[in-house]
Formats: sequence, structure tokens, C-alpha cells
Amino acid sequence: MKKNIVFALTAAGVLLTACGKEFLTVEHPTASPLEEYFTTPEHLQEAVIAAYDPLEWFDWGNNQYNPLNIMSDIMADQLWVGGSDKSDNAFWHLMMNYEALPTNCMSGIWADCYTGVKRCNDVITYKGWTKELDAQEGKVAEAQARVLRAFYYNILWKFWGNIPYFEENLTGDFTAQQFKADEVYAKIMADLEGAIALNALPMKWTGEDTGRVSKAMAYMLYAELAMYQNDATRLPKALDYMKEIIAADYDLIADYGVLFKEESEWGVETIFDINYKDDNANRSWGWPYTAGGTVLPRLISPNGWSGDAVHDNGWGFAPVRMETYEMYDAADARRDATCWNAGAGVGYSPRYQDTGVFLEKYIAYKENNAGQLADGDLNFNNNLRIYRFAETLLNAAELVVRGYGNGDAAAWLNKVHGRALNGATVELTLENIKKERQLEFVGEGKRYWDLVRWELTNDADGIKASTVLTPDEYGYRTNSWTASKKYLPIPQGEIDSAKGKTYELTQNNY
Repeated sequence: MKKNIVFALTAAGVLLTACGKEFLTVEHPTASPLEEYFTTPEHLQEAVIAAYDPLEWFDWGNNQYNPLNIMSDIMADQLWVGGSDKSDNAFWHLMMNYEALPTNCMSGIWADCYTGVKRCNDVITYKGWTKELDAQEGKVAEAQARVLRAFYYNILWKFWGNIPYFEENLTGDFTAQQFKADEVYAKIMADLEGAIALNALPMKWTGEDTGRVSKAMAYMLYAELAMYQNDATRLPKALDYMKEIIAADYDLIADYGVLFKEESEWGVETIFDINYKDDNANRSWGWPYTAGGTVLPRLISPNGWSGDAVHDNGWGFAPVRMETYEMYDAADARRDATCWNAGAGVGYSPRYQDTGVFLEKYIAYKENNAGQLADGDLNFNNNLRIYRFAETLLNAAELVVRGYGNGDAAAWLNKVHGRALNGATVELTLENIKKERQLEFVGEGKRYWDLVRWELTNDADGIKASTVLTPDEYGYRTNSWTASKKYLPIPQGEIDSAKGKTYELTQNNY
């Protein structure tokens, strides 16, 4: 089953269709005022789908390459930045070295997320205008909007911490009050808890609704937030939620080797993906905000590839560190499914920080954009994995070991470990759980946030940002992570645009 729900932006800011068939019949809303247009359940559903659209823009939108997984992982210890040199996507290199500048930083994700927040707020507003709306249908629409809003704010909170937060769209001079990071966390969690309390979402969607946020996705988001904040008051509930998912209709795909192939998308292990497609995809450089594929495989594949007819050319970003490849046991199924050892300089033109190893999980294969109709660079069909069942199991195991409840943590840990190593087991320790996360999620945007959150846990094993994220032997990273580097500088354009208005922005101390 492939991408039953794909979201596209029209010129009027409303959505288009699902993959392979019409998901909605859309009328142009500018023929009537919004207050008259968004009065039917069908049109409310259009607003719901529009709230999903910005998820697809992170890889390329607002004139920046910002794939969520890479933007996180370049600040960790498993990938390099690559490209042609340090001036190529310069803000990536600055982030990797913990010297991001407000004038040269990751502004695209900021804009994408606030667009998503605005559209989620729209849904809740339009729900109040909608006539003849079945009560349950209204709850489902609201729950999706609130979970998505929490997801967008979670991204903003993790990257920037001290951000403007609003749940009703802005008027007047279009500024919103900026809150401290802990206050933002409290607001996100209250909203997410309210969405969960609606009890409107299924644990797992099926059929043409596959791809929507589910109860399981909301639970994973809750656990991510609470674990990142190290919120002892909510971590027992996070464990309860993980146990609910474990008892539900999710499981590990038996063969890790096919986990990131198209055949496994929206399979038994998938809790939430960002959808991309190549079939009839018309995403283009002139208009990247429509339905289609992703540029991520092009970004991370070897430059000028000619070594075989199966893999496709790339731009040489995010090469896998050789230390990452070497941390795997040779028998670990995750090694070759994660790291494509292409052979340094053989069949391609090495670029900056080249190791000869590339991220197989999202590598460019020619067959994966064969059905596109516009710009091939932007239309690979690789879904971006956000939450999968392996993370549920490891979250649960970690929370039990940390003392936030009971459960069979050894079985959960070894379900993940055993899949990769042909049934082998490992002792239940916090250090082994951390090691398993390190091996399991390379290139999935988890490692950096894990290292930062473990700063707060006072564990004796020393696996945390301040001890791991230090200068390397190659001279690529010359700075060490410190607590002052937890939040990126707010884009200077946002600071400037708020000057003299109701709510000015205070720059992060970076």
C-alpha cells in the first residue's frame, strides 16, 4: 500500500489529491469569502489536509534545504556535512560546528513550521463555522489539527526553545508573545493532552486514510516531548502510552534490510511517516509546494555516480562517518541497510568530507523517481520515517529502567536487538539501551536529541552531548557542545521584522 494520503498546496492555499485517486474534490475558495466557503464538512476536510502540507516542505522550501533528519544529525556524531566545501549549504557547516549565526542559519524550518501552525489554527476556526457537522467528524478534525500543531511546535521548541506561541491566528501587527522554552513545553503538552483527551483518533488508520496522524503518533509525540524535557511528572504516562502501542496492531518488520524500501512503507512497523511519491509527481523548482517527491536522496548520494545502473547521482551531502560504519558488528543486519559502502572515489567524484560511505536508508535509486513528471531532483518517492515501532520498544525499555513504571524491558530491548543480530540477546542496562538507539536510528534524526536530553538524566555512563560532541581528529568539528548551544539563534529576519511591534523577539544566547 503506497501513500494513500499525499498533500498538495494550491495557489489559493487549499489542498489537492491523494496518490492514485482523488482524495477530495476541491473548488476554488476565492469565489466566496472564507466565512462562506468553510461551512461544509467537505471544505473543512480540505483545511485539515492543507494543515499536513508543510510537512513535505522541510527538505526544500523557503529557498533552503532542511531535511529534518539531516538537520538534526549533522549536529551529532554519525554523519558529516559534505557538499563541495564549507561554503556549500554553509549554515549546515556552521550548525555542525556549533557556531550558527542569526544571519546564516536554518530559517526554512522556522517558516515551514509556523505555516503549519497557522493552518492547524485555521482548522479549529473553520470547525466553528461548519454547518451540519457530525460531532465525531468534528472531533476527528480537531484532534488531527491539534496533534499536528503540537508536532510543528515540537520542532520549533527543540531547535529554538524560546519561541512565539499562539493557538489563534494573529491579527494586528501579526506578532505573538515569545515564551521561555519551559513555558513553551508546558503549552505544547497541554494542547497535546487536550487532543488525546478527545479520544477521536484510531490507534492506526487504514485504507485511504493511511498517513493521517493517529493515536499512536500522538503517543509517540507525547513521549518524545516528555523524555526530551525529562519531565518526571509525565514520564509514567509516557510509558503507559508506549505499552498501549505495544499491545496494539504494530510490530517490527522481520527483515531490517527492507525496512526503508518502498515495499515497507506504511507497513506494520510504521507509526508515522512524511509521505512522498514519484508516480505522476509534479513538484518542481518553480513550485516546490505541490504534491510529489523529495530531494533528500539527491542531496545525500555520491556526486557524479557511474558505478552501476541502479543507483542514481547525488550531491555528496551527509556522508556517513567511517566510525559509524565501523561501530556495527559485521553480522548486524543494520550495517548494510544503513551504510552503503560505495568505495571511496570509485565510480563517483569525491566531495568534501568524503568517506565512501553513504546513507543507504535514503540513497537515490533510479527506480524511485521513475514515475515523476517534473523535476527529477525533487521527486524521489522515499517516505521520511518519523516514528516507528522500534522506537516505541526502546522508549518503553528506557522508561522502565529509569524507574517510571513496570514492564518487560528486557524483552522489548531484545526484540530490537535480536532482529538485527539473528535472535541474539543483550543484557538489560541503560547503557545497552542507549547503544541500541545509536545503532538503530542512524540517519533518522534521533541521535542528537538523545545526546542532548541525556544531559539532564545524570547517568553514570557519560553518553551525553557534552562528552560525545567534542572536536574530532580530522579538524572538521573544532568546537564542543555546551548547554549554551542547546538552542539555535533565531533567524535575524524574524528579529528585525518584529522590531517596534507589539511583541518584539529576544535573541537566543548562542
